[in-house]
Amino acid sequence: MTDCVIAAFYGFTRLDDHQSLQQPLQTLCADHQVVGTLLLAPEGVNGTVAGSGEGIERLLAFLRALPGLEGMNAKYASAAKPPFGRMRVRLKREIVTMGVPGIDPLERVGTYVHPKDWNALVDDPDVLLIDTRNDYEVRIGTFVGAVDPRTKSFRDFPDWVAKHVDPTRHKRVAMFCTGGIRCEKATSLLLKEGVSEVYHLEGGILRYLEETPAQDSRWQGECFVFDRRVAVDHALQPGKHVLCFGCLEPLAPEDLAQPAYEAGVCCHRCVAEVDDSTRERRRERMRQIAAARARGETHVRTGPSPEEL
Repeated sequence: MTDCVIAAFYGFTRLDDHQSLQQPLQTLCADHQVVGTLLLAPEGVNGTVAGSGEGIERLLAFLRALPGLEGMNAKYASAAKPPFGRMRVRLKREIVTMGVPGIDPLERVGTYVHPKDWNALVDDPDVLLIDTRNDYEVRIGTFVGAVDPRTKSFRDFPDWVAKHVDPTRHKRVAMFCTGGIRCEKATSLLLKEGVSEVYHLEGGILRYLEETPAQDSRWQGECFVFDRRVAVDHALQPGKHVLCFGCLEPLAPEDLAQPAYEAGVCCHRCVAEVDDSTRERRRERMRQIAAARARGETHVRTGPSPEEL
């Protein structure tokens, strides 16, 4: 595959029979050599995929033909080769899992803020700026002044909000995430909790990095992405981080110099949890990956999927 295009997209809509879409989408992606992950749920679709420009557009045309997804946008990037090993179309209860009944972005969400207007909003000292992503994502990059909830998964976010966001004190709250999808539910949650003014970054961090000159940016560090690139820099090019395939944590260059680090096996964050049998099993996986590369093939398990992260 040459001229690989990476597309990230989501759309909230009522899909009463989402199961019926699984096989047609799997077939379409196979026919056009599109790889990645696509989640289907009664509330909509969420995906990050890679392939030729034509293949990606065929997939998006199929999805945009569904009621409620006609105007679904996608964010694009390019890569020398696909950052995924295979295509998976998964059936889920939610396309982004918060686990709180009654949170419906189709009924109520916060105010979208275009990237060009984001700096003025977050520079306001009266605005509480919250990073809705998980702790390992925040660790490698975030906006200046953002609060880190230190959540392990998005399911933890509602509990953090209940303990740390007070509608009587926090009257103006701005939130952001990688592509915008988590903020759809996060803003709906805060409005339900009684916060009077709730804002979210339209298109997420990725659109902000795409449209904001580096010299004007409030972003610091790299942005975690859910594919083999691991993270991208301000120019949306692959960053310096790699993934520990033991604990799926992003590792900075200095982490690779730690004595505990062994590629594909463990790092300083998870070494204490890895027993001898697990260590040998992971080493065998690395040997299989090396053998596949020597044959000019791609090992399908050289990277995690979004739901694993």
